[in-house]
Amino acid sequence: MMRRPDAPHFTARPLALAALTLAVLSGCALGPDYVRPAAQLGLPEAYNAAGPLAAAPTVAANWWSLFGDAQLDGLVAQALSTSPDARIAALRIEEADALLRQVDAALLPQVNAEASGSRNRISQTNATPIPSTAPITRSSARLALSTSFELDVWGKLRRASEGARAQALGTRYAADTVSLSLAAAVTQAYLNLRAIDAQLLAVDDSLSSQSRSTQLTRTRFEGGIASQLDVQQAEGALATYTAARVELDRARGLSENLLGLLVGQPGLKIAAGDLRTLPVPPVPPAGLPSTLLDARPDVKKAETDLVAANARIGVAKAALFPSITLTGNFGRESKDLSQLFSAPSAVWSFGAGLTQPIFEGGRLRAQVDQVTAQQQQSLETYRKTVQGAFREVNDALVSVSRNADAEDAYTRAMNAAKRALQLAQARYDAGYSPYLEVLSAQRTANDATLAWIQNRQARLTATVDLFKALGGGWKGA
Repeated sequence: MMRRPDAPHFTARPLALAALTLAVLSGCALGPDYVRPAAQLGLPEAYNAAGPLAAAPTVAANWWSLFGDAQLDGLVAQALSTSPDARIAALRIEEADALLRQVDAALLPQVNAEASGSRNRISQTNATPIPSTAPITRSSARLALSTSFELDVWGKLRRASEGARAQALGTRYAADTVSLSLAAAVTQAYLNLRAIDAQLLAVDDSLSSQSRSTQLTRTRFEGGIASQLDVQQAEGALATYTAARVELDRARGLSENLLGLLVGQPGLKIAAGDLRTLPVPPVPPAGLPSTLLDARPDVKKAETDLVAANARIGVAKAALFPSITLTGNFGRESKDLSQLFSAPSAVWSFGAGLTQPIFEGGRLRAQVDQVTAQQQQSLETYRKTVQGAFREVNDALVSVSRNADAEDAYTRAMNAAKRALQLAQARYDAGYSPYLEVLSAQRTANDATLAWIQNRQARLTATVDLFKALGGGWKGA
């Protein structure tokens, strides 16, 4: 039995041919495949630290918890959830994901549903005679599915998807960079606040000691033992410590305001604490491998930018070659709506088109050169980012090490100054030395205590810088 021309048997051949063509031709992709440029970065295996190359330590993502302060943990968590910068970064991730879905959609056929209907009346008085038997009104109805699909013969769509995927991943690394910087800023501001608290305690101790000494000097002056000069010197020192405390109060208020801004809570108030109660986080092992830079989100972001730029070369090169498009539709068309779904009303079509640029004034090749130059710029940016990160780690390692060494010296100086103050006060009370010696010893002891606090703050701040430079902290053995 013969099949009617409108039977589905005739639609299978062109569809099978299209599928076979797609499978055969979509295997290649123009443009260079991405190769990680590790050999071009020129980095040594390890940072400038003594000791053989060590294994990478276990990275702690929540590195700020190594300071052992629950209030700091809460402030960082609040900043990461409420900061406008963090929210903007999250929205950029959503935008990039939507762009990736849009680009990937080009790899699939686009199918449209079409429905139309019309009813027309023909004029009986126009120049062309109309037979009396011809209908004056005519109707038409159409219902069909149509599709259009570009064969990705040269990999243009796949390279575009590759670039969009790299960009989407890059937005996540950018968000991680924002989170890392925000956590570091909150931690450093908190350490500064606790350093001010420690300085306030030291100045309060000096102020209390100087107040007692001033009162004793007045009593001695009234008893004819001390001179008016001793009284004036004591009162001058007391006023100096009072003014220093007022200045520290001002600095503490500003530090609280900064923390409130960082965590998104204006008017934030934090109870007094002491920097000296915070533990010093574990130091990294000697011979820290430079591959730890791979944990830095800004380095990852620079590499994804390079991947995206590399993919754009393939997109530009594919534009130089023919573009092949398949089109087709299948549906029903009839003059009577009642016959629309009958077998004789079936309609279908299948077509293929090829477009090859012939002359465009060198625009397409210029575009290839343009994206190639952009890829080289991304490579240099990646190299610069990695080398800059390497320097930041080295700088932080030096600061952590030197501040740790200096702390021993500052501790000895502070203890010696306190003992000297006790001896000077005893000598003055016994009448063996003038009051100026007590004032000098008091000032030295106060300065030595403040210097120790400032060095401890610098040591902890350098540790934060190292955490940030490595993209995270480390857990002790």
